[in-house]
Amino acid sequence: MTKHGVFLTVLFALVVSFLSVSVVFFKFFQLNKQQYIDHIFTKHAIIIQLYTEHLQDKSSKVMLDVNLAMYKLHLEHQKTIKEMHTNAKVLKKIGFKSIENELMFNANGYYTEKVINNMEVTMFELKKHIYFYIKTQEGSALIEDEELKPYKYFSVLYTYSTVILIMSISFFLILNKLRPLILLRRKIAIYGDGNMDVSFKVHGNDEIASVANELESTREKINTILDSRTLFLRNIMHELKTPIAKGTIATQMLDTPKQRERFSSIFSRLESLVNEFALIEEITSIDDKAEFDEYRLVDLIDGAIDMAMVDKMRVFVKVDASVKLNANYKPYATAIKNMIDNGMKYSEDEMIYISIIKGELCFDTKGKRLSQPLKYYIEPFTKENPAKNSFGLGLYLVDSILKAHGQVLAYEYHDGTNRFIFA
Repeated sequence: MTKHGVFLTVLFALVVSFLSVSVVFFKFFQLNKQQYIDHIFTKHAIIIQLYTEHLQDKSSKVMLDVNLAMYKLHLEHQKTIKEMHTNAKVLKKIGFKSIENELMFNANGYYTEKVINNMEVTMFELKKHIYFYIKTQEGSALIEDEELKPYKYFSVLYTYSTVILIMSISFFLILNKLRPLILLRRKIAIYGDGNMDVSFKVHGNDEIASVANELESTREKINTILDSRTLFLRNIMHELKTPIAKGTIATQMLDTPKQRERFSSIFSRLESLVNEFALIEEITSIDDKAEFDEYRLVDLIDGAIDMAMVDKMRVFVKVDASVKLNANYKPYATAIKNMIDNGMKYSEDEMIYISIIKGELCFDTKGKRLSQPLKYYIEPFTKENPAKNSFGLGLYLVDSILKAHGQVLAYEYHDGTNRFIFA
């Protein structure tokens, strides 16, 4: 999920924006529709007035139709009223009391009396027409308004669709702008896997292009430094081997055996140091996964024993032949070889036991506990006993090789046994 953090953040922002805009427009739609209904419902005042006058004057329906027609209203028949109550949609309904002064007559003569009538007005929508249904104690009437039309969703829907379209286009434009960043991440991963020739160069003037071009410039500088370093190491090792070889030959011409032995030891140590430096230079290219393959672990151990040139009777191997490992053969075998050398040098009985414990490769030797934490020994040019014929690069090389294989070097001590683990 973290690989696509920017994309998911933009997508989350888009979804939240969509939901927010949709909720706002829905509320706006409800409010706008209600305001429209309230606005057109004001027409009921005229209709009530006309119908009330009709009831007071007891005029004919023809006269009522004539009066209604002046306002583009017309009276519906009884059949339509039944359909209205069954199929129509109620838009608004109110009930109120109508107070009227009526002229009355009794034995004392004429007088005026207030008459209260209960009245109910309902506005219906049916088949895109607006109807007003008036119900009183004296009767009821259904009147259609030819001018009024039901609420139309088009304007709100059009605005909502436009906003959503703009947001969608903006989202795709942002993704298009982020596309070079996604490609850049992939190129950095390829570069990290050891492909030093990948190019980060991007055409453009925006921030991503600037970062990519700076990375390209940095890549070129790093490659130049690495090439110079490799050339320097190879040249210096080549130049050192020649005088070492000549010195070794010249040593044999010395008259005193003690001097021959001393100088021979010096040149032998120098040659070992050059070989270890060569191995360090080789480790820097282990990250190239093309050189990795699947090997049986017992074959890697056998190759390491041959490289160490030790007595096989002193190396006890208890590893199932079916155990396999994806590795670069020579460096990994060298790491095992260094562990064998280390065990032979510091073991009290000069024996080493190699086994698989809980899926991890273990090297057990008898001896004292390390006087320093393991971190001290995996630093270059550090060693437990300065008198030993070593430059202190053994465990440093092992740790470097294991890291290139996605493993780490661990250490345990229990009951007089030192255990190094390829975890």
